[in-house]
Amino acid sequence: MERRGFVKALALSTMMLAGLSSAPAFAEYPERPIQLVVPWGAGGGTDAVGRIFATLLENELGQPVNVVNRTGGSGVVGHTAISSARPDGYTLGVMTVEINMMHHQGLTNLTYENYDVLALVNADPAGVMVSASSDYDSVEELLDAIKAEPAGTFKASGTGQGGIWHVGLAGWLMSEGVDPNKVTWVPSQGAAPGLTDMVAGGVDIVTASLPEGRALIEAGKVRALANMGAERSPLFPDTPTLAEATSSDWTVAAWRALVAPKGLPEDVKSKLEAAVETAYNSDEFQSFMKDRGFGLMWQSGDDAAAFMGKADEDFGKVMKEAGLAQ
Repeated sequence: MERRGFVKALALSTMMLAGLSSAPAFAEYPERPIQLVVPWGAGGGTDAVGRIFATLLENELGQPVNVVNRTGGSGVVGHTAISSARPDGYTLGVMTVEINMMHHQGLTNLTYENYDVLALVNADPAGVMVSASSDYDSVEELLDAIKAEPAGTFKASGTGQGGIWHVGLAGWLMSEGVDPNKVTWVPSQGAAPGLTDMVAGGVDIVTASLPEGRALIEAGKVRALANMGAERSPLFPDTPTLAEATSSDWTVAAWRALVAPKGLPEDVKSKLEAAVETAYNSDEFQSFMKDRGFGLMWQSGDDAAAFMGKADEDFGKVMKEAGLAQ
């Protein structure tokens, strides 16, 4: 080969190698749409939290975030769909407090430890609601009737068997010296269908967060009798706490977290954690939650794990005492 041709070929090879070395080895995450799994039905509180986060994460990540409602099995179906997905950042989920209950019932082996928790973002106390056509205008009147009537007279709903709102009802009745099985629990795929069933006359009571019943309360179809929180809700200031109404010391709240399947790559996890934190702190999210009466809560990392571990232990004790655990 002539010297001139050799030098030209060498220069061309050097340029090609330089071009290859400057190109990224992998495309930057995310490069395609993301799925956000919600384990409960459309229209409920978990669905609402999931959908506002999907919108905000789209803005942060630059890719569509599509909400998929995977209901069934008292939350098992959706939580399993999240945990069993490939840990690549393209399947996220809204994990709910039921993760601390399902394994105590023998429904699944899943616990909070089967997920990469991005952050806890919300906590809402339970409420006691009846239809506007109900004979009961106060939680005291309702409690007196439950005590006086035979077992099975009253039916309640709001979530799956052994779910958070079922435990909320059981814990309240136990705190009042009433057998929790005196009220028949009718499982539902979340608060929205439970409330619809109550308005239609299928059940007598719904225990769920008051924000989940807001539309029907404001429409005059549902009556809020009590709040199972430590203080009154700013959105429902006229609704007393159980402590105020009956002197019960029982409090309970549902919490929700943004999670992913266990084993995310560190760079993907870091990017998602940052995006979730930015979305949480945005004016849009803060206003959305406050306007709807949803409780704000932020915990991440070790703090979130410690919170979930304590909740798991506490709920296990209550469920065993109420006969809801194996």
